[in-house]
Amino acid sequence: MLTDIFAERYYNTPLSKLYDERKRRFMVQSCRIITEQLFPYYISGDESKHARELLEAISNKLSMELGTDYLSPLYTLTHRNSPLQIIRAFMQAVPVDYADADEFIKQRISFVELAFREAEAQVEVANAHLPKRLEAQRNGNVNSLGRSLRVPGLSDEYFIAANKQQNESLRENVYEINERFRQAAFPLTYHNGFVQFSDDAFINEQVKQPFWQAIADPKWENVETDILEAIDRRDNRRPEAALSAAKALESAIKIIAHDRNATTGKERGAVNFIEALAVDRGGNLIATWEANVLKNFFGEVRNKLGHGAGPIEATVLSKEQDDWAIETCMSWIKSLISRL
Repeated sequence: MLTDIFAERYYNTPLSKLYDERKRRFMVQSCRIITEQLFPYYISGDESKHARELLEAISNKLSMELGTDYLSPLYTLTHRNSPLQIIRAFMQAVPVDYADADEFIKQRISFVELAFREAEAQVEVANAHLPKRLEAQRNGNVNSLGRSLRVPGLSDEYFIAANKQQNESLRENVYEINERFRQAAFPLTYHNGFVQFSDDAFINEQVKQPFWQAIADPKWENVETDILEAIDRRDNRRPEAALSAAKALESAIKIIAHDRNATTGKERGAVNFIEALAVDRGGNLIATWEANVLKNFFGEVRNKLGHGAGPIEATVLSKEQDDWAIETCMSWIKSLISRL
């Protein structure tokens, strides 16, 4: 099965040829975050079967994409190495050439990406199952029994608190890995399953992080997909990055218009949905001048990139212009969602 990894996505995009002390620290730190915090390999001194299986599966996915049987040797003399030992050996290895280690570094960041992606998937499953678990408790009268016996593990509050702690723990670990990227001088951030380039600390803090938080709900899945595509196209200098960002903004506007019952069924494009949010039936979510700004963006950016140029010169945006388009769309989406 194919797995999307950082090293392949950014194969032609330079990251860092130099492997220095800060890079070495990051490899150790990220390995410990994964094996001690995300998936604690040992619990009360005993190996966790759940963590072992998850880490082994992540290792197998990455080794397949890297074209090797294992990330590091399976045996040391006659000793069969555990998944933890294989991962540590991989993450803490040193490159043959310290001055040309770009691919070496990308492979290890790919492991970090896959581990965090799996952790997010685990939390998403837990979040999805929580209502069913609580309902099963109530239907089986286990909840009332737990209350009467004062057994916290049998009450609604226990499961809700445990789920909240699981989500909070993931957020803390995502924050930490992004801070570790910064300390190692990697222009990278992790969000929603992917490690991507991010070279502006202020924009990342004020726009991008709040944006990812705003679209965490599954209903924004199409928005997330289009923004990730936009970022990938920009970073790899493929065309239509701004177009993908505009599609994300259009999806967000349509979702919000439908949720507010602002649509009439006669809308034909983004402009009609924008207008719906600026009138009474849309709750005047945006002002007239904001609607005009949005319509101008779609007219000047989305439409020109999304339609054939014909006999005139095609519109081609620079990386800086793609940056602006992506950040503009993120900012608008974050702002619109915050008003709901």
